[in-house]
Amino acid sequence: MPDSHALIVGASRGLGLGLAREFLSRDWHVIATVRGENPPQAVEELSADYPGRLMVEPLDVVVDDEITELRERLSDRRLDLLFVNAGIGHGRGETLVATSAREFAHVMLTNAYGPMRTIEALQDLVRKDGVIAVMSSGLGSIANNRTGTWEIYRASKAALNMLMHNFAAHDTSRTLLAIAPGWVRTDMGGPNATLDVETSVRGIADVIAARRGTPGFAFLNYRGEVVPW
Repeated sequence: MPDSHALIVGASRGLGLGLAREFLSRDWHVIATVRGENPPQAVEELSADYPGRLMVEPLDVVVDDEITELRERLSDRRLDLLFVNAGIGHGRGETLVATSAREFAHVMLTNAYGPMRTIEALQDLVRKDGVIAVMSSGLGSIANNRTGTWEIYRASKAALNMLMHNFAAHDTSRTLLAIAPGWVRTDMGGPNATLDVETSVRGIADVIAARRGTPGFAFLNYRGEVVPW
Protein backbone atom coordinates (compact mmCIF):
# COMPACT_ATOMS: atom_id res chain seq x y z
CA MET A 1 0.00 0.00 0.00
CA PRO A 2 1.47 3.40 -0.92
CA ASP A 3 2.53 5.81 1.79
CA SER A 4 0.00 8.41 2.92
CA HIS A 5 0.93 12.09 3.04
CA ALA A 6 -0.66 14.88 5.11
CA LEU A 7 -0.12 18.61 5.24
CA ILE A 8 -1.08 19.99 8.64
CA VAL A 9 -1.27 23.79 8.52
CA GLY A 10 -0.78 25.37 11.94
CA ALA A 11 1.13 22.66 13.79
CA SER A 12 3.23 24.69 16.24
CA ARG A 13 1.33 23.59 19.34
CA GLY A 14 -1.97 22.36 20.69
CA LEU A 15 -4.31 20.55 18.34
CA GLY A 16 -2.19 21.11 15.23
CA LEU A 17 0.89 19.63 16.86
CA GLY A 18 -1.24 16.82 18.24
CA LEU A 19 -2.61 16.04 14.79
CA ALA A 20 0.88 15.90 13.31
CA ARG A 21 1.94 13.50 16.06
CA GLU A 22 -1.17 11.36 15.61
CA PHE A 23 -0.72 10.91 11.86
CA LEU A 24 2.98 10.21 12.26
CA SER A 25 2.10 7.50 14.78
CA ARG A 26 -0.13 6.00 12.07
CA ASP A 27 2.86 5.77 9.71
CA TRP A 28 1.92 8.79 7.59
CA HIS A 29 4.41 11.25 6.16
CA VAL A 30 3.57 14.72 7.48
CA ILE A 31 4.37 18.25 6.36
CA ALA A 32 3.76 20.57 9.31
CA THR A 33 3.65 24.34 8.97
CA VAL A 34 4.68 26.79 11.68
CA ARG A 35 4.81 30.56 11.78
CA GLY A 36 8.33 31.93 11.42
CA GLU A 37 11.54 30.30 10.28
CA ASN A 38 12.43 28.64 13.59
CA PRO A 39 10.24 25.67 14.61
CA PRO A 40 9.22 25.48 18.29
CA GLN A 41 11.10 22.98 20.42
CA ALA A 42 8.10 20.63 20.51
CA VAL A 43 8.12 20.42 16.71
CA GLU A 44 11.87 19.79 16.63
CA GLU A 45 11.45 17.00 19.19
CA LEU A 46 8.67 15.46 17.10
CA SER A 47 10.92 15.55 14.05
CA ALA A 48 13.61 13.72 16.03
CA ASP A 49 11.08 11.08 17.08
CA TYR A 50 10.08 10.42 13.45
CA PRO A 51 13.23 10.93 11.36
CA GLY A 52 12.62 11.31 7.65
CA ARG A 53 8.84 11.45 7.97
CA LEU A 54 8.22 14.98 9.26
CA MET A 55 8.94 18.00 7.07
CA VAL A 56 8.53 21.48 8.59
CA GLU A 57 7.61 24.53 6.51
CA PRO A 58 7.05 28.17 7.49
CA LEU A 59 3.61 29.64 6.85
CA ASP A 60 1.43 32.44 8.16
CA VAL A 61 -2.04 31.97 6.67
CA VAL A 62 -2.74 35.71 6.64
CA VAL A 63 0.30 36.47 4.46
CA ASP A 64 -0.55 35.81 0.81
CA ASP A 65 3.08 35.73 -0.30
CA GLU A 66 3.86 32.96 2.18
CA ILE A 67 0.95 30.88 0.87
CA THR A 68 2.19 31.35 -2.70
CA GLU A 69 5.75 30.44 -1.75
CA LEU A 70 4.61 27.30 0.06
CA ARG A 71 2.59 26.25 -3.00
CA GLU A 72 5.68 26.63 -5.15
CA ARG A 73 7.86 24.62 -2.77
CA LEU A 74 5.32 21.79 -2.67
CA SER A 75 4.50 21.80 -6.38
CA ASP A 76 5.75 18.23 -6.89
CA ARG A 77 3.91 16.79 -3.87
CA ARG A 78 0.66 14.88 -3.80
CA LEU A 79 -1.36 14.87 -0.59
CA ASP A 80 -3.92 12.49 0.85
CA LEU A 81 -4.92 15.07 3.46
CA LEU A 82 -4.82 18.84 3.69
CA PHE A 83 -5.86 19.94 7.19
CA VAL A 84 -5.92 23.64 8.03
CA ASN A 85 -5.84 24.40 11.74
CA ALA A 86 -6.06 28.08 12.63
CA GLY A 87 -7.83 29.85 15.43
CA ILE A 88 -7.49 32.81 17.72
CA GLY A 89 -9.97 34.14 20.26
CA HIS A 90 -10.09 36.20 23.41
CA GLY A 91 -12.22 34.18 25.78
CA ARG A 92 -15.85 33.68 26.74
CA GLY A 93 -16.38 37.32 27.54
CA GLU A 94 -15.39 38.76 24.16
CA THR A 95 -18.18 40.94 22.75
CA LEU A 96 -18.67 42.94 19.61
CA VAL A 97 -19.07 46.19 21.52
CA ALA A 98 -15.71 45.69 23.26
CA THR A 99 -13.83 44.63 20.11
CA SER A 100 -12.16 47.15 17.84
CA ALA A 101 -12.64 46.97 14.08
CA ARG A 102 -8.96 46.12 13.74
CA GLU A 103 -9.15 43.21 16.15
CA PHE A 104 -12.39 41.96 14.59
CA ALA A 105 -10.70 41.95 11.19
CA HIS A 106 -7.66 40.14 12.57
CA VAL A 107 -9.79 37.32 14.00
CA MET A 108 -11.73 36.98 10.75
CA LEU A 109 -8.56 36.98 8.67
CA THR A 110 -6.91 34.34 10.85
CA ASN A 111 -9.89 32.06 11.44
CA ALA A 112 -11.76 32.24 8.12
CA TYR A 113 -10.08 34.15 5.29
CA GLY A 114 -6.55 32.78 5.78
CA PRO A 115 -7.56 29.11 6.03
CA MET A 116 -9.70 29.31 2.90
CA ARG A 117 -7.07 31.22 0.94
CA THR A 118 -4.67 28.45 1.88
CA ILE A 119 -7.08 25.75 0.72
CA GLU A 120 -7.76 27.54 -2.56
CA ALA A 121 -4.02 27.77 -3.23
CA LEU A 122 -3.15 24.18 -2.28
CA GLN A 123 -6.25 22.25 -3.34
CA ASP A 124 -4.75 20.87 -6.54
CA LEU A 125 -2.06 19.07 -4.52
CA VAL A 126 -4.75 16.89 -2.90
CA ARG A 127 -5.61 13.63 -4.62
CA LYS A 128 -9.12 13.26 -6.00
CA ASP A 129 -9.85 10.63 -3.35
CA GLY A 130 -8.21 12.72 -0.65
CA VAL A 131 -9.56 14.85 2.19
CA ILE A 132 -9.57 18.61 2.69
CA ALA A 133 -10.49 19.62 6.24
CA VAL A 134 -10.57 22.67 8.47
CA MET A 135 -10.58 22.94 12.24
CA SER A 136 -13.95 24.44 12.99
CA SER A 137 -15.63 24.56 16.41
CA GLY A 138 -18.88 23.65 18.04
CA LEU A 139 -19.08 27.37 18.82
CA GLY A 140 -19.46 27.93 15.06
CA SER A 141 -22.89 26.29 15.15
CA ILE A 142 -25.59 28.94 14.91
CA ALA A 143 -28.33 26.46 15.87
CA ASN A 144 -26.52 25.42 19.06
CA ASN A 145 -25.74 28.93 20.30
CA ARG A 146 -27.55 29.23 23.63
CA THR A 147 -25.16 31.43 25.61
CA GLY A 148 -23.97 34.21 23.29
CA THR A 149 -20.42 33.95 24.62
CA TRP A 150 -17.26 34.06 22.46
CA GLU A 151 -19.07 36.42 20.06
CA ILE A 152 -16.25 37.17 17.62
CA TYR A 153 -14.77 33.67 17.67
CA ARG A 154 -18.22 32.16 17.02
CA ALA A 155 -18.75 34.50 14.08
CA SER A 156 -15.38 33.66 12.56
CA LYS A 157 -15.95 29.90 12.77
CA ALA A 158 -19.46 30.25 11.32
CA ALA A 159 -17.88 32.24 8.48
CA LEU A 160 -15.30 29.49 7.96
CA ASN A 161 -18.07 26.89 7.75
CA MET A 162 -19.91 28.97 5.15
CA LEU A 163 -16.77 29.48 3.06
CA MET A 164 -16.13 25.73 3.12
CA HIS A 165 -19.74 25.20 2.06
CA ASN A 166 -19.14 27.54 -0.87
CA PHE A 167 -15.94 25.66 -1.75
CA ALA A 168 -17.87 22.39 -1.72
CA ALA A 169 -20.20 23.71 -4.40
CA HIS A 170 -17.23 23.65 -6.80
CA ASP A 171 -15.40 20.55 -5.51
CA THR A 172 -17.73 17.58 -5.76
CA SER A 173 -15.20 14.74 -5.88
CA ARG A 174 -13.26 15.00 -2.65
CA THR A 175 -14.13 14.56 1.00
CA LEU A 176 -14.53 18.00 2.59
CA LEU A 177 -14.85 18.38 6.34
CA ALA A 178 -15.28 21.05 8.99
CA ILE A 179 -14.41 19.35 12.27
CA ALA A 180 -15.27 20.48 15.79
CA PRO A 181 -12.58 19.08 18.11
CA GLY A 182 -14.55 19.37 21.34
CA TRP A 183 -13.59 21.42 24.36
CA VAL A 184 -9.88 20.63 24.60
CA ARG A 185 -7.24 21.51 27.19
CA THR A 186 -5.13 23.83 25.05
CA ASP A 187 -4.00 27.43 25.52
CA MET A 188 -7.37 28.54 24.14
CA GLY A 189 -9.53 25.87 25.74
CA GLY A 190 -8.00 26.35 29.17
CA PRO A 191 -7.18 23.89 31.99
CA ASN A 192 -10.83 23.11 32.82
CA ALA A 193 -11.71 21.73 29.37
CA THR A 194 -13.15 18.23 29.27
CA LEU A 195 -10.80 16.65 26.70
CA ASP A 196 -7.07 16.18 26.40
CA VAL A 197 -5.39 16.81 23.07
CA GLU A 198 -4.64 13.11 22.49
CA THR A 199 -8.29 12.06 22.77
CA SER A 200 -9.48 14.82 20.45
CA VAL A 201 -6.90 14.28 17.69
CA ARG A 202 -7.31 10.51 17.82
CA GLY A 203 -11.01 11.00 17.18
CA ILE A 204 -10.37 13.52 14.41
CA ALA A 205 -7.98 11.12 12.65
CA ASP A 206 -10.55 8.33 12.94
CA VAL A 207 -13.24 10.57 11.45
CA ILE A 208 -10.98 11.45 8.52
CA ALA A 209 -10.21 7.78 7.91
CA ALA A 210 -13.90 6.84 8.05
CA ARG A 211 -15.05 9.64 5.76
CA ARG A 212 -12.32 9.41 3.15
CA GLY A 213 -13.79 8.36 -0.18
CA THR A 214 -17.17 9.92 0.63
CA PRO A 215 -17.51 12.98 -1.62
CA GLY A 216 -19.17 16.10 -0.29
CA PHE A 217 -19.04 18.38 2.72
CA ALA A 218 -19.94 17.64 6.34
CA PHE A 219 -19.71 19.50 9.66
CA LEU A 220 -18.79 16.85 12.23
CA ASN A 221 -17.35 16.62 15.71
CA TYR A 222 -14.37 14.52 16.77
CA ARG A 223 -16.69 11.57 17.39
CA GLY A 224 -18.02 11.68 13.84
CA GLU A 225 -21.40 13.10 14.86
CA VAL A 226 -23.09 15.73 12.71
CA VAL A 227 -23.00 19.23 14.20
CA PRO A 228 -26.04 21.42 13.41
CA TRP A 229 -25.31 24.44 11.23
